[in-house]
Amino acid sequence: MEEVKSKVLLVEDDTSFGNVLKNYLELNDFDVVLERDGRLGLAAFQREKFDICLLDVMMPHVDGFTLAEEIRDIDPDVPLFFLSAKTMKDDILTGYKLGADDYITKPFDSEVLLMKIKAILKRNEETKLETENKEFDLGIYHFNPKLRELTIEGKTHTLSPKESELLRMLCEYKNDLLPRETALKRIWGSDTYFNGRSMDVYIAKLRKYLKDDPKVEIVNIHGNGFRLVVSE
Repeated sequence: MEEVKSKVLLVEDDTSFGNVLKNYLELNDFDVVLERDGRLGLAAFQREKFDICLLDVMMPHVDGFTLAEEIRDIDPDVPLFFLSAKTMKDDILTGYKLGADDYITKPFDSEVLLMKIKAILKRNEETKLETENKEFDLGIYHFNPKLRELTIEGKTHTLSPKESELLRMLCEYKNDLLPRETALKRIWGSDTYFNGRSMDVYIAKLRKYLKDDPKVEIVNIHGNGFRLVVSE
């Protein structure tokens, strides 16, 4: 079975540099989509799923910082590198404040960039596997996210994919606030009004599943999000 290649979004307005970097990454078994400006880069990210984004900062139409904000609105977790000739401290700090995993100044060593990309993708994959394999005990309930199973006293209920993902996020934030925006962007892809109403329906469903244990409760924090409260 052919191994699935990690998919890279490279947004770079320097045609020759972009093509050289694209070819280098493809020679190292990455699937690379190259776009010439921020507007096209955003359209590509909205259209396809990527494992990592490499963004130039100074670009026409939409600059790299603005593009990063748009990407983070769609997927808060995708790894993001800035590749920039802008070396001022304020620019670098802006990049990190926008949630960049790295800010690499041009010119740079392509092999070093390759190692950094591989390292962060490996870390993310390990984190994903740990999360997928983690199970949760909630009062009289046992929740297995990988199998999407919620078990109580030997009886098992299979959750839908969205129900399971929402409950898993609530478990990760147990006794703490799960922001509405975070859940909506990760599970529904955006925090629109209609997606918010949809999430409220799923919260109501989860409350029904958990109603047999008064020590387990999903609390609405008005205007902010939800707390999965599990009393000892």
